[in-house]
Amino acid sequence: QVQLVESGGGLVQAGGSLRLSCAASGMRFSINVMGWYRQAPGKQRKLVATVTSGGRTTYADSVKGRFTISRDNTKSMLYLQMNSLKPEDTAVYYCNANFVLDPNFYWGRGTQVTVSS
Repeated sequence: QVQLVESGGGLVQAGGSLRLSCAASGMRFSINVMGWYRQAPGKQRKLVATVTSGGRTTYADSVKGRFTISRDNTKSMLYLQMNSLKPEDTAVYYCNANFVLDPNFYWGRGTQVTVSS
């Protein structure tokens, strides 16, 4: 059974940094694309960043230059380094993964990030 477990969220002041981690386990096949999404209160879940198995990355315009996504394929880990945080980055951040030969997308339970002004 696939499990994605996020960690690293918390409360930080504007301008600060946080590093989120996501641990994947229970998969039968290798990981294809992994990504971070976020959902602010009363809003839809939105893409933050993705990274392919080959290391190609994409970012939402709102986080370009401030956030960096990375992954360690040997450890089945996904990371999100968040710098220069803003109050509008406040949200629950979710890890997402897709696996080779598996049409499903899997989600973690999320980790809360709160940025105070």
